[in-house]
Amino acid sequence: MNNINFIPLPLQSIENFAIDDVKVDPINLIIGFSVLAVFIIVIVIINAAKKGPAGYSGKSVKGKSSVSSSGASGFFSGLKLRSIARNIGLDHEQTKMLDFVLKTDMVTDPEKSIATPALLDRHFRKTYRIFDQSSSYKDAQHKLAIMFSTRNMLENCVIGSITSTRQLKEDTALIITSGKEKLNLHVITAKGDHLVVETPKNVLGTQIKIAKGTRLTVMFFNKSNKGFSFETRVIGYISQYGQPGMQIAHSDHLRFLSQRRYRRRQGAIACFMNLVYVEGSGKKQRLIVDKRKLNGNIADISVGGCSIKIMAPVQVGAKFKIEFVLGDTNVAALGQVLRSNRTGMTTVIHIRFLRVSQKSMNTINAYVYEYGRE
Repeated sequence: MNNINFIPLPLQSIENFAIDDVKVDPINLIIGFSVLAVFIIVIVIINAAKKGPAGYSGKSVKGKSSVSSSGASGFFSGLKLRSIARNIGLDHEQTKMLDFVLKTDMVTDPEKSIATPALLDRHFRKTYRIFDQSSSYKDAQHKLAIMFSTRNMLENCVIGSITSTRQLKEDTALIITSGKEKLNLHVITAKGDHLVVETPKNVLGTQIKIAKGTRLTVMFFNKSNKGFSFETRVIGYISQYGQPGMQIAHSDHLRFLSQRRYRRRQGAIACFMNLVYVEGSGKKQRLIVDKRKLNGNIADISVGGCSIKIMAPVQVGAKFKIEFVLGDTNVAALGQVLRSNRTGMTTVIHIRFLRVSQKSMNTINAYVYEYGRE
C-alpha cells in the first residue's frame, strides 16, 4: 500500500482559505434575486387572472357569499376570450361582463356556449339573478345594463356557425331561388366535390331539370335559427343513394342574414298612451304630454320598440308616452310611430322607442329574454 502523506495546515491558514477563496459574486446575486422576483410577479399575475373581472365581484349580493374565482378559475384562456370578444365587437366593459358571466356558470367551452342560445341564456340568467338581488340599486341597474347590452351583441353572433356548404348535414332544408321561382329542397349529401340536393319537381310531381350552369341563390337556417345564403350554379344530375339528385357547386362564401337588432317577444300587455307635443325649438324645446289617454295592447316588444293594437287611427310620426306594467315593475317610454296598419276596427302601430330609462330598459330586456319574475 502506498503511503499517503498529509501535510498539516495551521488553523489560521484554513480560516484564511475559507474567507478569501469562497466569495459570492455580486452580479450572480443580483441575477438570482431578479429571477426570483420575476417568478413571484408571474405567480401574482396568474392568480389575478384567475379571479373574476374587476367590478363584477358580486360582493353586494344579499344573503349570499360573493362570487369568488376559486370555483371558476382556469376554465378557459383569457386571451382566447378576448379574441372571441374582439371578433364579436364587444367593448372593454362588455368583454369583462362576458368573462364574468361564463366563469360564474363555470363554462369550459365559451365558443360552444356563445353559439348555443339556450346555453347562453342559462349563463346570463344566473348572472341576472345575482345582480337583481344586489343591495345597491344604482350599481345593480348599471351592471344589468352592461349585461343586457352584452347579451344583445351576442344575439346575432355567428361564432361557431358553419363556414362552408361542405358542413351541411343531410336533409337540411334549403330555399333555392332560380329566376322568379323559389324551390324548397333538402340536402341529400354534402360529401364529395359537389353538393347534391333533391331534384326539383312541379306540382304534379314531375321532375324539373334546371339547365346546367344556371345561377342559383340558396338560403338555409342552422339549428340556432340563424339564416345564411350563398350563390351557386347547377353542375348536373346524378342518382345518389337510389334517389335522383341535382348537383350544385359548393361554396365557402356564406353570407349571414342579419336579424333584428334586438330580440323581440310576443305578448298581450295592456298599456296606456298619451300623445306628446313638441313646443319651441332648440334649447327652448320642451315636450307637452296630453292628459287624454288611449288604451292599447302591446302585441310584441323589444328594447328598441314595440307593436301596439289600438282602436283609434294614429298618424305616422306621432310621439307618445307609453306606460305599462311588466311583472311588478312600472315601465314608461317615449316612442314615435313608424308605421300604422288599419285592419277593420283595429289599428296596429309600430313604435320606435326614443327615450327609455335604464331601469325600464333592464325590465324590458328581462321580460324579452325571460330572465326575471313575471
